[in-house]
Amino acid sequence: MSVSPKVLYGFHAVGVRLKTAPSSILDIYYDASRRDARMRQFLARAQEASVRLIEADGLRLSKLAGSHGHQGVAARVQPIELAHSLDDLLDELTVPPLLLVLDGVTDPHNLGACLRVADGAGAHAVIAPKDHAVGLNATVAKVASGAAETVPYFMVTNLARTLGELKERNIWCIGTSDDAPQTLYQSDLKGPTALVLGAEGEGMRQLTRKTCDALVSIPMRGGVESLNVSVASGVCLYEALRQRTG
Repeated sequence: MSVSPKVLYGFHAVGVRLKTAPSSILDIYYDASRRDARMRQFLARAQEASVRLIEADGLRLSKLAGSHGHQGVAARVQPIELAHSLDDLLDELTVPPLLLVLDGVTDPHNLGACLRVADGAGAHAVIAPKDHAVGLNATVAKVASGAAETVPYFMVTNLARTLGELKERNIWCIGTSDDAPQTLYQSDLKGPTALVLGAEGEGMRQLTRKTCDALVSIPMRGGVESLNVSVASGVCLYEALRQRTG
């Protein structure tokens, strides 16, 4: 049975696919009138990967992407089957892993938003404990805006044990905590990293906290004490992305 191609758009989304699974890209449409350095570098990478390139104007790109936020690039791709297990996923990665671990996030709207930001920042997977988390229900899928189909979501029986297994793979487990002495921006997130966040208010469970290699805080300058977990996930993941691509 043939699977209909899907469309990715924007430099990051297409760039991640170009890096991780170039053979799944059918063709890339690009705005030939855009000749800046970012476009030139992107096209050079596409040519190196022997991907078919097609010139297109802004109107065609907008129709293809269903959005004006395509940045001048859109790609038709074959859907990728998500990894069946966390071990399989980690074994197949050729770049330093970037994982989001959620402890105690039971609100489907929060999970959907976390998946969406994980997809946007290029995280390789989201991990949660089976007994303190919400599953992938319809609400999660709707809020995630497609990310539920693109970001592997693994529910594990014992989160502390899973963190221990990640550490055995030399993945640095960094937890977020309001009282941590070091801030997120003082951390090196370029290497294999798992960012561990707890639910808003309660935070991580004590055993999860103890299992982390390090704890960092997100600087808070206003009157509120903490951020919503999906916002905090975005802050952390995009700082990792900034460090990895800067």
